[in-house]
Amino acid sequence: MKIISVLIMTILTFICFEILTASQSIIDSVSFALYIFKNNIFPSLFPFFVLSQLMIKYGLPEFIGNLLKPLMSLFKIKSNCAFILVMSIISGNPANAKYTKELLDSGHINAHEATKILCFTCFASPLFILGTVSLMFLNNKEVGLLILLCHYLGNFIVGLLIRNYHPSPKEKEKISLSQAILSMHQKRISNKENFGTIITNSLISSINTLLLILGVMTMCLVITTIIDNHINLNSVLQSILNGYIEMTQGIKYISMEDIPLKLKCILSVMILSFGGLSVHMQIVSIISDTKIKYFPFLVCRIIHSLISGLLMFLTFDLWINLF
Repeated sequence: MKIISVLIMTILTFICFEILTASQSIIDSVSFALYIFKNNIFPSLFPFFVLSQLMIKYGLPEFIGNLLKPLMSLFKIKSNCAFILVMSIISGNPANAKYTKELLDSGHINAHEATKILCFTCFASPLFILGTVSLMFLNNKEVGLLILLCHYLGNFIVGLLIRNYHPSPKEKEKISLSQAILSMHQKRISNKENFGTIITNSLISSINTLLLILGVMTMCLVITTIIDNHINLNSVLQSILNGYIEMTQGIKYISMEDIPLKLKCILSVMILSFGGLSVHMQIVSIISDTKIKYFPFLVCRIIHSLISGLLMFLTFDLWINLF
């Protein structure tokens, strides 16, 4: 339809006009994006992005999958997906999309399994929660741990809720360390690429993905700045809106609001669990050339946000009294 083309061009022209006329606020947003990327995203994700491809090539998914079969059977999903779960807990989003795509491309899992595991492995980095959110923003390390627990437990509950979504064929649940080592060894010797090729491809892929993350995050921060310049909402509502677009900026603003700590924690964990449109766009970009479906992921993020917020509401007072 012609109206859609006109609408798209109007929006883009408006954004260009805003960048030219409100250049200082836009520059501040871009600087903030670069700061987050330099101090949080790149240091925490780059090593894992590089190592993940090496681990896949040398058989770690087979090793972890054999050891964590009973856990993955709870979610009715292939044991190889345990690699994505473990790595995502350590490194945070949007790394789960990259790990999922790598296992899908290598033939370890199919498109249904990739869609399913993506839905309940969207974790915020533990370093980001315990460092940036709890210490830098909320200035309270005790609630940081509770935010982490509610966020992670909410994701596991989501995994149990969708366990019957395209269940994988049942595997033998017997755990065998020797079989795990054998599977890892067989994968390594079946790999025909030399180490130099593997590490080169891993570095190129990791840098490209990180630059993609930086670009998407920067554009989302620019959009939130433009919205802030033209929409006058209550400051709390404005912070929540910003958070659901770009979570780091939103949580930062929420932490500065004159509201009870309990409400700050509830809003923070809900935004962390949804991920913000910035994280969603990063994940969509990573999986764009695959058959992985985005809509189930979106639905699960909404459910995850509600569950983790409810968990925080129910446990906050008890947790605070413990300290």
